[in-house]
Amino acid sequence: MKLVTFDAGQGERVGAVAADGSIVDLAANAAEAARPALASMLALIEGGEPALDLARDLLARNRGDHRHAAGAVRYCPPLPIPNSIRDFSNFELHCLQALETSMRMRAAAQPDPEAAYTRFKTSGAYDLPASWYERPYYFKGNRMTCSGHESTIRWPWFSTTMDYELEFAAIIGKRGVDIGVEDAADHIFGYTIYNDFSARDEQVRDQQFRMGPSKGKDFDTGNAMGPWIVTRDEIADASTLAMESRINGEVQGRGNSSGMQFSFEQCIAFVSRAETLYPGDVFGSGTAGNGCGFETGRYLEPGDVIELEVEGIGILRNRIGDRRI
Repeated sequence: MKLVTFDAGQGERVGAVAADGSIVDLAANAAEAARPALASMLALIEGGEPALDLARDLLARNRGDHRHAAGAVRYCPPLPIPNSIRDFSNFELHCLQALETSMRMRAAAQPDPEAAYTRFKTSGAYDLPASWYERPYYFKGNRMTCSGHESTIRWPWFSTTMDYELEFAAIIGKRGVDIGVEDAADHIFGYTIYNDFSARDEQVRDQQFRMGPSKGKDFDTGNAMGPWIVTRDEIADASTLAMESRINGEVQGRGNSSGMQFSFEQCIAFVSRAETLYPGDVFGSGTAGNGCGFETGRYLEPGDVIELEVEGIGILRNRIGDRRI
């Protein structure tokens, strides 16, 4: 199933996408006693298989009652307030190209850029550390700053350089701790597309202190997800999905989830060491190679429409708002 949080004028509701693309309001079609399990996406996720079976049955039996055309609703983040967000640095090509860009930017500010570039390159300071190949690294995002499909992304007033990130995410569906890799797939509820917007100039400042991103990532509407959550049974193999980014319809980069250094199952096993995972936790895949302007040189401008497409999930589309300087 494709499960969506939408607003058709009555506040946030949980729906399932029908074969014709319309959205079935699940709670409105359910018996009163069953409605609490469908009151929110988090409630549905926490309800486990019984709640999913209920949703499947309601979708299968629906004949048009409480159904909305896709173009007649506002798409909310599918999980409006995640329990948590962890975003991984998981694609080698992205990391290597981002380090190359950083090196060239620093060299360009030196009196002799070419000599500086050669010096930086040979020093090894811009190589990926060996530990990157041994364990999945991640940072924690702000779960209160999510936005949905077709929403406008507010330009943070302190930034002059806005960027996008081509990612998708796994949604945790079952509580667990010290989860083995072989059992981790059972803890995945489903997948969604994730655009981890970045105030790139601010992020460069953030990382001078080597604590990872802060204001470079934390601003209202900056964590776009959607358009829906595709349940795990719909994705036969999350490690072979084609990924593409477009700005105003023009392709910016293509990638594949096969480029992930660590699978979601490996990430789950790593994070859950002595730490409980909960339904509604979000695990970002990390940015695919060629999946952001920091790699391609094409940053976002006000009014741009950025689309991320991931095979088997769909298209997440957002518009960039005006600069707020």
